Amino acid sequence: MINRLVILGATGDLNARYLLPALTALRAAGHLPDHFELRCADRQDWTAEAFRRWASDQLDRHAAREQHEAGNAIAERAEYRQADATDPAALAALLAGDGPAAVYLALPPGIFPGTVAALRDAGLPPGSRIVLEKPFGEDLDGAVALNRLLAQVVPEQAVFRVDHFLAMTTVQNVLGSRLANRVLEPLWNSAHIAEVEIVWEESLALEGRAGYYDGAGALKDMVQNHLLQVLCLVAMEPPLSLGERDLRDRKIDVLRSVRPLTDDDVVRRTRRARYGAGRIADRDVPAYAEEDGVDPGRGTETFAEVVLELDGWRWSGTTFRLRTGKALGRDRKEVAVRFRPVPHLPAGFGEEAEPNVLRFGLEPEGMTLALTGIGAGSHVLAPVTLTARPAPPGLPAYGRLLLDVLHGNAALSIRGDEAEESWRVLEPVMSAWSRDLVPLVDYPAGSDGPAVVRGS
Repeated sequence: MINRLVILGATGDLNARYLLPALTALRAAGHLPDHFELRCADRQDWTAEAFRRWASDQLDRHAAREQHEAGNAIAERAEYRQADATDPAALAALLAGDGPAAVYLALPPGIFPGTVAALRDAGLPPGSRIVLEKPFGEDLDGAVALNRLLAQVVPEQAVFRVDHFLAMTTVQNVLGSRLANRVLEPLWNSAHIAEVEIVWEESLALEGRAGYYDGAGALKDMVQNHLLQVLCLVAMEPPLSLGERDLRDRKIDVLRSVRPLTDDDVVRRTRRARYGAGRIADRDVPAYAEEDGVDPGRGTETFAEVVLELDGWRWSGTTFRLRTGKALGRDRKEVAVRFRPVPHLPAGFGEEAEPNVLRFGLEPEGMTLALTGIGAGSHVLAPVTLTARPAPPGLPAYGRLLLDVLHGNAALSIRGDEAEESWRVLEPVMSAWSRDLVPLVDYPAGSDGPAVVRGS
C-alpha cells in the first residue's frame, strides 16, 4: 500500500467536496495508517495553517457528521505548499521523501499534459502512481498524446484514470443484478429489451463552475465518460472475473461495437441545448449565457442527448439513449431498461399491457421493476411495482477509488485504449456539432428540457 498522497489543485472544488471527505471516510473506517502522509499543493499563496483551516471548514460542510474526529485528523496532518503544477522543480520538492507516492491531478484537463511532463522531468519515486480525473484529454488526438506522455513516466498499471461513477453502489448493482440472477441474464439481449436509457438530469444549474464547465459542456462533462462507462457495464458480455484485465477487456469490446455515426445519424439521433432564464423550485435562475464566467460565444451546451446502437448478436435492434442536462425541473438519475411488449395478449383483457421497465436509481440509490398484474376488476390489468433499497455503501465512491489507488487495484480505472475509444465513439458528434449541423436550442430553466430525439 502507498502511504503518501499528493494532491495537485488542492484548493479546488474536487478536493473540497470529494477527496477530503473520502480520506476522512477511509480514516474513520481504519483504512489509513497513522503514518499516512497527505501533501497538498496549488497556486494559492497560503500558509499551511491557512490551508488546514480551509480544509476543516470544507469537511464541516461536506463530510459525514459522525466522522468529525477523523476529519480533524486529516485536516491537522495535511501539508500545504504553494506550487505550479507544471514546474518540475516545484514538483520535485513536493515529492521529496521516502517511498512511492500517489499523485492526484485534481486539475483542469487542459493542464494535464504540462503536469505529466513536469512529473517526468521531476522524477517520480519508483513505484509511484498517477491519478487523473476525467475527461482524459479533450478529444481523441489529445487522449492519444496524453497516453504517450504518461507512458514516458510510469507503466500503464500505475496510471489511474478515475471515474467515480464506476465506484457508485448502484452502478455496480447493474452488473451484479445481471450476472448474479438467472432470471435476468437470459433476457439481457435485443430479443427482449427494446431500449436502455442512461440518464443524468439534474435541477442544479452552473453553481459557480463556469471556469471548467464552459470549456467542456454536457457532452464532454457527462456523456463521453460517465454515461459511456455505465453503457459498458449494461451492455458488456459476462467477464470471466472482476479482475482488471477481464473487466476492462469486456468494456472496451462494447465501445468498439458502437456503430459509427454519420452526419445524417448525428442530425437524427442527437440533440444539444442550453438553459435559458427560468425558475426552479423557489429560486430564479438566470440564462446560462448570462451566468458569471460564461462566454456566450462558445455555444456551450448544458443538455446533450445521443442515441447509439451496438453491432453484434446480443444487441442488434436495441437502442441506447444517453441523456444529461442541467437546470431541469426535476432530478432524474437512473438506468431504465425497457423491455419489449408481450408478443400476444389473450382476448378479454380490458387494455394493453404496458412493457416492463427495470430501473436502477443512481442517485438516490434504488431498484424498481414495473410489472403488470390484475387490478380490482376481473380481467382488468393494473401496474405492479416491486421496489428495493440497497444498504448504504460502506465507503463513498471517491473513498473506494482512493483505496484502490493506494492498493494498486486498477479494475475500476479506465485503461488507456479505453479512454481513446470513448473519444472515438463521440468524435462524429463533436465534429457535426462544431459545424452546427445540429442546432443549439434553448429550454427554460425548470422545464423538462428539449423533446426526446427519435431513435432512428
